[in-house]
Amino acid sequence: MTVDSPTPVIEVQSLRKSFGAVEAVKDLSFSVKAGQVLGLLGPNGAGKTTTIKMLTTLTRLDGGVASIGGFDVRTQSDEVRQVIGLAGQSAAVDEKLTARENLELFGRLYKIPRAARKQRIEELVDQFDLGEFADRPASTYSGGERRRLDIVAALVAKPPAVFLDEPTTGLDPRSRAELWDTVRSLASEGTAIVLCTQYLEEADRLADEILVIDRGQIVAEGSPEVLKGSLERDVLEINMTNEGDVKTAAELIGSSSDVVADTEARRIDVRVGQGADRSLELLRLLQDGGISISNFQLRQPTLDDVFLALTGSPATEDREDAE
Repeated sequence: MTVDSPTPVIEVQSLRKSFGAVEAVKDLSFSVKAGQVLGLLGPNGAGKTTTIKMLTTLTRLDGGVASIGGFDVRTQSDEVRQVIGLAGQSAAVDEKLTARENLELFGRLYKIPRAARKQRIEELVDQFDLGEFADRPASTYSGGERRRLDIVAALVAKPPAVFLDEPTTGLDPRSRAELWDTVRSLASEGTAIVLCTQYLEEADRLADEILVIDRGQIVAEGSPEVLKGSLERDVLEINMTNEGDVKTAAELIGSSSDVVADTEARRIDVRVGQGADRSLELLRLLQDGGISISNFQLRQPTLDDVFLALTGSPATEDREDAE
């Protein structure tokens, strides 16, 4: 849910960062309005975390201009830190303290007056359903509870901008869904959110706009619907009975740019431009080639398909780089 605002909360122009000869971020530009969720989507090593670190004053900018809440990231770092919240890849909470005690600590760091601090803590505990574990030490929390507290701790000072770097990494499906509800709640209240993720479903569910980043630069941008529609092709998903048939089926169809094979899942995905007619042709081709098909479906493209088409690799692929 995007709240209309004439001035973006986060503005970035031509952001750049290098580590030696490696260009981690190349000429990155975007803006985020109040109530908008911007998804930074890309594989490990794409430059997402480096971008987050620059915008939250943890890493120096090599080039470009960035402002948050009207404050320049390069020249007004102290002011920027007062108007942002950050939840990184690892929880920053103190394991020996309870949720309330952790929130109290963050409130003191933000120099919130005692009375206002106490009221704010109770608001957050109630709003984000922390009551069940608010008075237990964080060392006893599940992964989902710890990550939820980490995000809530970033909200103590009511920041207009929040940065979430891989907030659901390692969480089970239930905990991930709970974190998604938290992000939606933040956006509905007008918080500008930058969500850094390698989970395509997460970006699809939460982001109003997506920047697909590969090797430090934007390769595509737009809403999830626009990006999926840009392929202009459906996907024929074919599951095979025998694992050994996957490679043979891909070779029979040919055109490697349109075929993605997953041997372990015994499946190939084929981008087809003529929908049902082309799908029937391919299925007959495989049948004539002796391929045993267990099932198939013709579906609309997902962000996974978009990312594969743009980069040639899955969003969860690990890469070595300076991040």
